[in-house]
Amino acid sequence: MNRKPEKPSIVVVCGPTGIGKTSTAITIAEAERGEIIGADSMQIYRHMDIGTAKPTAEECARSVHHLVDVVDPDENFDAARFARQAGRVIDSLAEKGVLPIVAGGTGLYIKALTRGLFESDAGDPGVREQLKKEAAEKGLEALYRELESVDPVTAARIHRHDRYRLFRALEVYRVRGRTMAQLQAEHGFAQSRYRCFKIGLTMDRDKLYRRINLRVAAMLDQGLEAEVRGLLNRGYSPELKAMQSIGYRHMVAYINGRISRDEMVETLKRDTRRYAKRQFTWFRADQEINWFHPGEDEKILTRVRRFLEKS
Repeated sequence: MNRKPEKPSIVVVCGPTGIGKTSTAITIAEAERGEIIGADSMQIYRHMDIGTAKPTAEECARSVHHLVDVVDPDENFDAARFARQAGRVIDSLAEKGVLPIVAGGTGLYIKALTRGLFESDAGDPGVREQLKKEAAEKGLEALYRELESVDPVTAARIHRHDRYRLFRALEVYRVRGRTMAQLQAEHGFAQSRYRCFKIGLTMDRDKLYRRINLRVAAMLDQGLEAEVRGLLNRGYSPELKAMQSIGYRHMVAYINGRISRDEMVETLKRDTRRYAKRQFTWFRADQEINWFHPGEDEKILTRVRRFLEKS
């Protein structure tokens, strides 16, 4: 990386939750003078540390991490904004001869950064207000069923309680008369912005699921309940997009007495496992990803160095 190439070279480390992406990214950063750009749609939020499994103080001391703790839980942050901010960091690092390492499990963030996004902003405040009114009158479940009927592909990708993405998908359909899935397919995310080497981490599903169960138990021991109570005490609504994420919505339901502690623990483990399965499905569809098992550091570094030499 002695001279600035036409397109910056980046390394991407991706895979499901709990598989060891941070450890692999740090290994690469230490070996190749790199810095890490988080591609996690939850680690961007301040005050949400335990439930998002943010890098520890020790991990941050080993390598610089960007795009962690950048917005408050009540601020909107989407893939387009991530791509803009991450792009600026990549340009800055490339100028200094530092290797940008994008690490995270939010597939759409990585896709938006490396391939660009199609124009999906319907831009109709009237439709947005109508959706809010319908949600208040009929509930989010009715809107989710509507999305399932008109755009089942997009509906399958989002959680039925994800108000922000649900409204966005229906707004696109109502204003443009076409589904988000159709627009994404036409766009094809074909705009290659960087020279990119993608590393995917994989392992036996049963082994990963056992790791996830242990990770959930560790989060509870570390104080996830106190963290969520603190967010509620700060005035953050349980209806916020951030608070509807895995771990936080489960804990809110327990705190509010809607479910027992045992039910909270079991549904949290189950939903985290299901999320990991969806992540596997997303990343397996990307033919550019080179797959490795966690701990294959020498193999990974050999391939990274080969990529950088060609770049």
